[in-house]
Amino acid sequence: MKAIVCKESGGPEVLALSDLPTPEPKADDLLVRVRASALNRADTLQRRGLYPPPPGDSEVLGLELAGEVAGWGSNVSGFTEGDRVFGLVGGGGYGEYALLDAKMAMPIPEGWDYLEAAAVPEVFFTANETVFVLGGLQQGESLLVHAGGSGVGTAVIQMAHHIGAKVYFTAGSKEKIDGAMALGADAGINYKTQDFAQEVLKLTGGHGVDVVEDFLGASYLEKNMEVLATGGRLVLVATMGGIKAEINLNLVMRKRLRIFGSVMRSRPLQDKREITRRFMERWLPVLAAGKIKPVIDSRFPLAEAKQAHERMEANLNFGKIMLVVD
Repeated sequence: MKAIVCKESGGPEVLALSDLPTPEPKADDLLVRVRASALNRADTLQRRGLYPPPPGDSEVLGLELAGEVAGWGSNVSGFTEGDRVFGLVGGGGYGEYALLDAKMAMPIPEGWDYLEAAAVPEVFFTANETVFVLGGLQQGESLLVHAGGSGVGTAVIQMAHHIGAKVYFTAGSKEKIDGAMALGADAGINYKTQDFAQEVLKLTGGHGVDVVEDFLGASYLEKNMEVLATGGRLVLVATMGGIKAEINLNLVMRKRLRIFGSVMRSRPLQDKREITRRFMERWLPVLAAGKIKPVIDSRFPLAEAKQAHERMEANLNFGKIMLVVD
């Protein structure tokens, strides 16, 4: 099969289309003929040698996919060849074939194409687990999500708006702010020209927000805590701004703050199955009904994965960058 491999650790130039053996499904696996996959920041970290796949998972990049069932392991039942499925994987999405745990395979809703399906798992799973399961966001509460134009950001904005929460976000350009506002957000803040903490406090009349969804980590910690209301919840999803920071514990105690951290890829398989189940119960029907949707920025043929990575690392995308695997 054809797949994208990393010739060595480094920039996008290390990505190359190569021939690899088609993977053999283990007992609980489906073999999927991949039709579409999507980029995630984790892919760029793995490419640079900073985020290796968990033991036993494919070293091929790609954490989500959509395609057709082409085979299965000895413990799997209930599938037929050609079934259209999508789901989250530990690796392998940048290849013509990949393995998907059968209990994490979701049927592609009627009317969806493969690109639409492949744009869902990583970002909507992450959004549900962080904002709603950990952060406990409820109707009538308020949320600040950073990187509002990212895949996760565009998912979070729609999901929070759907339940009736107030949604504020940060982004780095007018174009991204306009795009995110069209998804149902209440206000956008340009982090390049505005102090987001001052703006959020102004927007909320000094009250602050109930939940902050953060991808920056250390560089934003102090201001994130400033904008949290009493009883607020900070959820750390990534650390693009560093991993070490001082923390004002008096503020944590006085405001009764809660700080959560979340990762997806390294979690045990049973956890991922539960994450899939929770998503399917709460959000897949909402997506299938068209009330919210994955936002697709651009699409590239598999052989142009290098150009796709360059677009992501230049922060040009609004929503998901997709790979077409044909």
